[in-house]
Amino acid sequence: MSPTRSRLARLIPFGLAATLLLALGQTATTAAPAEAVTAGALGRTTLGGADPSVIKVGDLYVAAKSVDGGIAVRTAATLEGIAAAPKQQVWRDTGGLGEVWAPEIVHHDGAYRIYFAAGTGAAHRMYHISSASPATGYSAATKVALPGDKWAIDGSPFTFNGQRWFVWSGWAGDTNVEQNLYVARMGSPTASTGDRYVISQPRESWERVVGNPYINEAPQPIVDPNGQLHIAYSANGSWSDQYCIADLRLRSGGDPTYVWDWYKSNGCLFGSHRATMMSGWDPTLNVDGPGHHTFVLPRGDATAGPPSGNRFPTMFHAVAKGTPYSWSNRYWYTGTAVWWGNTTYSRANVPGSPTNTGFSLKFFE
Repeated sequence: MSPTRSRLARLIPFGLAATLLLALGQTATTAAPAEAVTAGALGRTTLGGADPSVIKVGDLYVAAKSVDGGIAVRTAATLEGIAAAPKQQVWRDTGGLGEVWAPEIVHHDGAYRIYFAAGTGAAHRMYHISSASPATGYSAATKVALPGDKWAIDGSPFTFNGQRWFVWSGWAGDTNVEQNLYVARMGSPTASTGDRYVISQPRESWERVVGNPYINEAPQPIVDPNGQLHIAYSANGSWSDQYCIADLRLRSGGDPTYVWDWYKSNGCLFGSHRATMMSGWDPTLNVDGPGHHTFVLPRGDATAGPPSGNRFPTMFHAVAKGTPYSWSNRYWYTGTAVWWGNTTYSRANVPGSPTNTGFSLKFFE
């Protein structure tokens, strides 16, 4: 999409933007919903920090955030209202686990479940708390039993084809060489069955702009209108404005545990540097280093993504353009995503490897 078309999509109501994109010759998947989003309605919230996680349960938006040595939950009637909602502390690290990172909230099996990483240095592991209510009554933290018991962060549970799964960012061994994405089958909300399987390593040039270590993290599962599983994730170091969002797409009928059944976007789908963007995708206009996003889905269910062409809300963290890039300058932002059809991914580092065409994602500020 050209810069002109990019600005159309970001600065005018979404339905009109889709119409104009079609008039300009850009193929959209289907007509957009009737609801319009006016300029300025989406953007930076007043909530500083990183790693948003938001779901919708009925008419309620529920967010989890690492804060005050533990985890707080906010609830609101609108997504934009999350930032102003009072924080309700639901868990504190009274056991001295260490740093508490990136809580991920879902509503699975009739319970609110928050998965988070805690630890110091190489001791980071995934933990789980649950409650029947969104902001009170959470259980004590239980360690998530993952294969190999290695360093693990940013875990997210999902169900695909009737099987429970868990995807996370971790190390191959016991030292911080690179962060890979792993998947494992789960027999319960807190225990895996079988081995872990690597599905992505930061080996493409556009995800190795910033290293020490090289990064694949913040995986977010979602199923597209063709029934294919995607794991959208963040690449490059979060301490850099090269941080961006990319995509893994499982081939139709593929095995989630087989790395060669996954196809990776050939560049960032949402980022602030043109040089690292996938062809046809434009860099951001208003923010630097967008990443660690959440698809705001009903109950956090990966299969509840909208049909072709429909926009759906996201949240991500980023730094406003013109502001020095640092962790302390990150804010939560609201945005939108759209399924984008007929997009080909190829394995850049495997000459002669087959390509795969299907849905990708367009992200809008």
